[in-house]
Amino acid sequence: MVPRRRNRVAPPTCPILTCMRVLGGAWTPNVLWYLRETPRRFSELKMDLQGVSAKTLTARLRKLERDGVIHREVKPTSPPTVEYRLTALGGRLIPAIEAIVEVGQELKRLRKVS
Repeated sequence: MVPRRRNRVAPPTCPILTCMRVLGGAWTPNVLWYLRETPRRFSELKMDLQGVSAKTLTARLRKLERDGVIHREVKPTSPPTVEYRLTALGGRLIPAIEAIVEVGQELKRLRKVS
């Protein structure tokens, strides 16, 4: 039997797991993708994410706000409107999502060829 090797330097909390907890969940990367260029209102995000329920979108937005990835701003209009935008921390996730999109496009091309 081969002895099992242990990681000698294990971080107290794995940063990969921490980040994936933020990105995990249906629609979360998509929300960030649509917020990457400009703030969006709830109704705009709902139209962008065809198929998402209002309940799920609300849950994702609240979680992302708690995580410090997006900022929710209530505009003083009549009736009041709410805009969501990425925070500086949220903006740092965009290159990772862009890389995933690029790999996804390459995978789609490979599947068409084979």
